[in-house]
Amino acid sequence: MKPIHLFVPTFRVEECLDEVRECLEKGWPGLGFKTAAFEEAWKAHTGLPYAHFLSSATAGLHLAIRMLKERYRWQDGDEIISTPLTFVSGNHAILYERLRPVFADVDEYLCLDPSSVAERITPRTRAINFVGLGGNTGRLADITRLCRERGLKLILDAAHMTGTRMQGRHVGGEGDVSVFSFHAVKNLPTADAGMICFPDADADAAARRWTWLGIDKDTFARTNSDSSYKWYYDVQHVGFKYHGNSIMAGIGLVSLKYLEQDNAYRRQIADWYDEGLAGAAGIEAVPMSLDCEPARHLYQVQVDRRDDVMVALNQAQIFPGVHYRDNTLYGMYADQPPCPRARRASERIISLPLHVRLDRGDVARVCDTLRSVVRG
Repeated sequence: MKPIHLFVPTFRVEECLDEVRECLEKGWPGLGFKTAAFEEAWKAHTGLPYAHFLSSATAGLHLAIRMLKERYRWQDGDEIISTPLTFVSGNHAILYERLRPVFADVDEYLCLDPSSVAERITPRTRAINFVGLGGNTGRLADITRLCRERGLKLILDAAHMTGTRMQGRHVGGEGDVSVFSFHAVKNLPTADAGMICFPDADADAAARRWTWLGIDKDTFARTNSDSSYKWYYDVQHVGFKYHGNSIMAGIGLVSLKYLEQDNAYRRQIADWYDEGLAGAAGIEAVPMSLDCEPARHLYQVQVDRRDDVMVALNQAQIFPGVHYRDNTLYGMYADQPPCPRARRASERIISLPLHVRLDRGDVARVCDTLRSVVRG
């Protein structure tokens, strides 16, 4: 029996190899001409005004918080409201800067619930970190409004939202900073990379210094400068080595060409799941917000006896995932306030296989097996 996996990355191999070959032939595999080309292509595709290519989305989340802390003079111990239902990298990024994550509960979309967020705001709250789980926008518009009303910064963790549109526009412009992921299993796959998007030129320029160790000119810029003294540069502050490289950017350029086609097929797969699970007792599909066209990075359901169901699916050669465990179940976040809806979802949630190599027969097999297992 053919195994059906949660994620199987798809690359247009020959096109990717052409891009990589050009990097190798020109002797420029690091930050350089391909990273610049990918940034321009990304801006053209999304309509976002600025974008800087990074080594990972985790680097981007840390950088976002570091820069906001520096720019607005936040103090150690200040708070960022976040979600417990996410990959730990986003909450770790808050701790990297000696700030305090404060968890708010989730809504039916498994995104931050604005009412729970409002309850968690204190005089030390500085920002809200909104995670678009599975490509969903949830109540992002309400969270954005809340940030503006309370004078809080909005960090959009858009790791799952590459290609998500809200009211016809690609997401990202809502936030004071937005971070996207191009990890191998994401909708726009490379091997591992990300993009950070600020709304203004000054922040974008600062991000480039932060990602190149605080140096005011990267190697590519110096090489292409008209200056006779290209080896001179200034180091303005301590920074990181977070920039992306041209090999990943080349793969990203190819993946971006197929993003809309692939996302359309992912939405088709989600429609097949909706049909195959319609009316199934004991299986609750997580809804998509009505005001968005989602990237559909995930198709999630909630069931009772989740762990038993997962084991049974694995025995049938179907390998779904769990996105995510409630972070308060981890020792380092156990002191957080209770978030009962996030905890309940964490105990019941399953991410069904979703990638562009699936066909309708695969989806039907997953649906039939899941229904049979849940019926017992």
